[in-house]
Amino acid sequence: MNLKRLVAICFISICLNLNCQNKPESKLSSNMAESMEEGRIIYNDFCISCHMANGEGAGKVFPPLANADYLRDNQIESIKAIKFGMSGEITVNGKIYNSVMSPLGLSDQEVADVMNYINNSWGNSKDHFYTKAEVSKIKP
Repeated sequence: MNLKRLVAICFISICLNLNCQNKPESKLSSNMAESMEEGRIIYNDFCISCHMANGEGAGKVFPPLANADYLRDNQIESIKAIKFGMSGEITVNGKIYNSVMSPLGLSDQEVADVMNYINNSWGNSKDHFYTKAEVSKIKP
């Protein structure tokens, strides 16, 4: 990520935090399309280097998100991985992965947006719309 983009993201995040504190939840990523677009941007900044642009992961090291049974069947654990990081064995599409995913430092809104994006990309199809409020209730 280049410095100009990082500064822009920080500025936008600060503005959103300052200007949206008293706004109803529905004003932040109020629809799936908006949330997915935000999630795509976040994915491209934080996730793409391990899970690749096509969501297919990196060999035996980083699991796929595309058509991934783990993502489909373990939504809360997937949110926890994005929010808090994870380590240890998981099985994705019949293959065992045992690597570390560090916490990404994303806000609950950003986690919701990334989940909405990956849940509806690369052959994944999930009707559930995650919100900041819902993600904030998920603990390690």
